[in-house]
Order: sequence, then structure tokens, then C-alpha cells
Amino acid sequence: MTGAVAGPDGGPRCPWGLSTPDYVAYHDTEWGRPVHGDDALYERLCLEAFQSGLSWLTILRRREGFRTAFASFEIAKVAEFGPADARRLLADEGIIRNRAKIEATLANAKILAGWEPGELDTLIWSYAPEKPGPAPRSTADVPAVTPASTALAKALKKAGIRFVGPTTAYALMQACGLVDDHLADCVSRGA
Repeated sequence: MTGAVAGPDGGPRCPWGLSTPDYVAYHDTEWGRPVHGDDALYERLCLEAFQSGLSWLTILRRREGFRTAFASFEIAKVAEFGPADARRLLADEGIIRNRAKIEATLANAKILAGWEPGELDTLIWSYAPEKPGPAPRSTADVPAVTPASTALAKALKKAGIRFVGPTTAYALMQACGLVDDHLADCVSRGA
């Protein structure tokens, strides 16, 4: 199945959003909806980095653990984490205990703490297309990388942000509503 599929209520949805109740809720209420605010975008950026190489469902099911471990992704608080916090995070079974991803999350907070309020939001949203592209008819029409995501990843890396490539940047753009990749027939399209 690559086109929209009837969900639990009979409404058509993107097929990936129907495999588990967790995905149904995420698909219907979060994915593709605009996210603003530096801390909220930092959280999404971190979670997308942690997802790299894993299923999003793994991250989704541990999101509350991540929030607890990383001080609700408040940039100012995470920027103050030190070596003892890094050791604590590496032992925390409620998150993905990947040293490189944890170190990137901490290093990125230290960089972002030096930015002006709203600067991360402005940077990320500057890569949103001026006009939405055509609605994808099937999952085959949804790209993994775009020129905009490549440019966003490059801008973030230039600013010192770690563990973000073009694919991670595009997943961020999708999740945070910069692009609407809900299928054309999906009930959440344009919501």
C-alpha cells in the first residue's frame, strides 16, 4: 500500500500512520503541524537525530523518557549539563544510549544557548517553501531529501550544529510542518 488507507474511523490516512495506535495519534495530531519556538524545535531536532538509523516508533515511545532526561529540551538547562550528566544519560534506559548522539545533543545546546531568542526558529523556518508543492498521491512521491533540506543541514552544520544531515533535516521539515507531506487523500492534509 502506497496510497491513503482507511483508518480506524474510516477516514483515509497516510499508510505509515496506521501501523500502531502510537502512530495514529502522532500522525493525526502532530506530524506536519507547524512547530515554533527554539526549545520546541531543538527537541524535534534532537529527536530526529536520535532516530537516525532507528524506527521513529522507537523514539516516539521513549519521548517522555527523553524529555525527562534532557530537562524538557530547554536549551538553557541542557547547555548547563556537564560530564556527570553525560554519564547519567549514557546509563539512562529511558532513552537511546548512543554516545555520539548524546554528545551532539549537549554540544548543540551549548551553541544554541548563545543564540538570540527566536534565532533557531527563524533559521529553520527560513527554509520553508514559499508555496506548498503538489500533494503527494502516494508514499513513492514523498522525497527523503530535497534541495531545501540539504541547504538547511548545511546552514545548521555551518553554525556548529552536529548530527544533522539532509535526510534528518527533511524529516525535521516534515515533522514540524515546514512541508506538508500528508498524502493528497489523507484526512490530515492541510490540517
